[in-house]
Amino acid sequence: MILDLHAHSIKSDDGRAKVQNYCQWIKTREIAIDGFVLTEHRQFDDESDYTELGQKHGITILKGAEVETEYGHVLIFGVTKALQASFDFANIHLPLAQVIEACEDHGAVAIPCHPGRKRVGMAAHLEEFGVPTGVRIVEVYNGGSRGDEDQIAQQLADDQSYLGIGGSDAHIVSHIGRCATEFSATINSELELVEALRGSDFKALKISQEDA
Repeated sequence: MILDLHAHSIKSDDGRAKVQNYCQWIKTREIAIDGFVLTEHRQFDDESDYTELGQKHGITILKGAEVETEYGHVLIFGVTKALQASFDFANIHLPLAQVIEACEDHGAVAIPCHPGRKRVGMAAHLEEFGVPTGVRIVEVYNGGSRGDEDQIAQQLADDQSYLGIGGSDAHIVSHIGRCATEFSATINSELELVEALRGSDFKALKISQEDA
C-alpha cells in the first residue's frame, strides 16, 4: 500500500488545496498512491471527517499533524486527545525531546520532516544541539525539496541508521503524491499507520508525474 504521508489542505495557513480536489486529481491523473495523510501545520484537525469522501473516491484519507521544534519541523502520526493535551501544537518552539516523549507515552510516532532543509530541517541544527535521542525515522523524500536537500536527508538517515519515509509536502493540488511511502501492510486508520511505522517494513518512494 502506498501513502503520501505529508500533505496540507486549506486548513493549513499556507495550504491552497481542498481535500476533495486532491482526490479528484489522484483519480483523474492516475497518481500511483492509495491515499494520503493530512498533516496540517501546528494543529490537529479535529473538525473534519473525510471518511465518506475517501470511500467515494476509493482513497484512504488519514490525519496527522506537523509541529515545530528547535530541530525543525516534525510530523506526528497517531494524534489523540490525550496527546493534544500534553503539549501545545501551536507552539513554534517545542522541545523535540518533549514531543518524542509525549508521542511515546500516548502511542503516537514523531518523525522529523524535510531534515535536509535549511532552518526548518533537523540537519541544520545538529552542530548546535547534537544528535537528538529518540529519533528512529526521518523523511528522506520530500516533494518540495530543492537542490541537495533530499541527499542531505538520506545521508543523515544513513549516518544515524534511521528508517526513511516519503511525502509530497503538497500545498497545492498538483503536488500530491510526488513522494510517498510504500507499506507491506494494508492501512485504513491512524492506528494501523502507527503500527506499521513502529515496524520496519516500509520504504520511501519518489513518484514520477507531470504537473498541470
